[in-house]
Amino acid sequence: MTRVHRPILFALILVFVGLFQSPCLAGQYQVSRIIDGDTIEVAKGATKLTVRLVGMDAPEASHKKHEPGQPFSQQSTKYLAKLALNRSAEVKSYGADRYGRVLGEVFVDGNNVNLEMVKAGLAEIYRGTPAQGQDLGQYWKAEEEAKRAGKGMWVLGDKYVSPREWRKTHGN
Repeated sequence: MTRVHRPILFALILVFVGLFQSPCLAGQYQVSRIIDGDTIEVAKGATKLTVRLVGMDAPEASHKKHEPGQPFSQQSTKYLAKLALNRSAEVKSYGADRYGRVLGEVFVDGNNVNLEMVKAGLAEIYRGTPAQGQDLGQYWKAEEEAKRAGKGMWVLGDKYVSPREWRKTHGN
């Protein structure tokens, strides 16, 4: 199977699983890689999945060599690594995105990693269409508290630019 076919096959499997099973992907996964502040790779045996942390959006990392990316992108990626890298995780799936990534809430030791990123001020609530069935109430509360406390990226005040706007102006 080619790499081009894997995301399509995976998306079809997620649709099938979503129709007949609970929203949690079965079993524990090992977080094997942190791609950026809102994307990880998990593994279980020979199965590797890319998970886009749903409900939140972290500052954009640069995809170009020698460019730093959005302010706080490196801190966000490092914090996510501290929370999850090489740890056992449960993934609650909300389907797949257009790239074939699992849209998921990630839990390590019972803690919601997505929510922890927002609490730390290293991610905001995703401003696009929310995942169907995800309750963002505690995310909104966490974001407000992080803003009030000036945590992470919120220390930038009026100079803060959302990841969504950053992508529009920087081509990410």
